[in-house]
Amino acid sequence: MAGIDIKVLGAPPDLAGASVTPAGHNGGPPLEQEHRPEWGDRGIGNYFYWKAAHRAAWHNTSPGIVMFRIRKAERLGITYEEYTLEILERGRHLQVEDVERIAEIKRARRVERT
Repeated sequence: MAGIDIKVLGAPPDLAGASVTPAGHNGGPPLEQEHRPEWGDRGIGNYFYWKAAHRAAWHNTSPGIVMFRIRKAERLGITYEEYTLEILERGRHLQVEDVERIAEIKRARRVERT
């Protein structure tokens, strides 16, 4: 290889700190770990029913309804998620007159963060 200047190619990389994968390894996850299904270690139970219900409640809402709920939640001083959970759990839309329930939601918010 006469005529090739080592300065042009650069010095070989320092492999002292690099982790070396064995030949034939594709870089995937280790095979020693046991597969864990997405529903956890317990039985499957109602996992797919809950998953479908969650998707229906949070992901299939029309943009108009979402905007209505956001504006209403802002007027009441709570988040969109808190307002939507109130609808899903209690089956009613909060009103300005529901001062006690709104205060209870805000108190629960402080307890969860600490």
